[in-house]
Amino acid sequence: MSKEQNVINYYVLCNKLKNIIRTGWQDWNVKRERVESIAEHIYGVQMLALAMKSEYEYDIDIMKVIYMLAIHELGEIIIGDLTQFQITKEEKVKLEHDAVHKILGSLIDKEEIEKIFLEFDEHKTKEALFAYQCDKLECDIQCKLYDLEGCVDLNNQENNKTLNNETVKELLDNGSSWSTMWLKFGQQRYSYDENFKAVSNYVINNDILNR
Repeated sequence: MSKEQNVINYYVLCNKLKNIIRTGWQDWNVKRERVESIAEHIYGVQMLALAMKSEYEYDIDIMKVIYMLAIHELGEIIIGDLTQFQITKEEKVKLEHDAVHKILGSLIDKEEIEKIFLEFDEHKTKEALFAYQCDKLECDIQCKLYDLEGCVDLNNQENNKTLNNETVKELLDNGSSWSTMWLKFGQQRYSYDENFKAVSNYVINNDILNR
C-alpha cells in the first residue's frame, strides 16, 4: 500500500467520528438541532486541556497531551461510543485496543501512535492522568451547557437504563439537576486533583452560558 493510500485511508476512517453522536446524549434524550459528535468532544477536551494547563501551570508536556487526546477515541470508529453503563471496563478495553490496532493498519508510525494511545488508557504518567481528567470533566461541562439550554427533560426518560445506577438515582433523588448530578458523579467516580475539582464546582455553582 502506498503512503498516499495510508494517509487517505486513515483520514477517511477518522472522519467517521464527525458523524457518530455521543451515546450519553442519546440515552438522555437530549433535544437539540445538533447534538455533539465524538469528533466535537475531541476538540472540546483539547481546548479544556489548553485552558487547564494555562491557568494552573501543570508541569506537563502539553503537546503530548494534545496528541494523546487527538487519538483517545480512535477505537470508537469501529466499536461505537460504549458507555460505562453498557459494558464492563475490561470488555471495553479489549474491544477498543483491538480496534485501534486495526485502525492504525499499515501506517509507518503505527507503533508510536498505539504506544501513546495505551499510555492514555493506563492513566499512569502525568500527561495521561491530566488528559484523563480533562476527558471526564469535559463531558460534564457539556452536560451543564445542554442543561442550561433546556435540552433535557428528566420526566421523559422511560427507556433510560442509566437511571438504574444507584449513584445516579441517589443524586437525582436528593434534588440535583441533571448536570449537577453528572458533575457530582464525576467528582465521586474519578480521581480529580484539587484544580479539576475546583473547576467542576465552579460549573455547578454558576451559569456558564452568561458571562
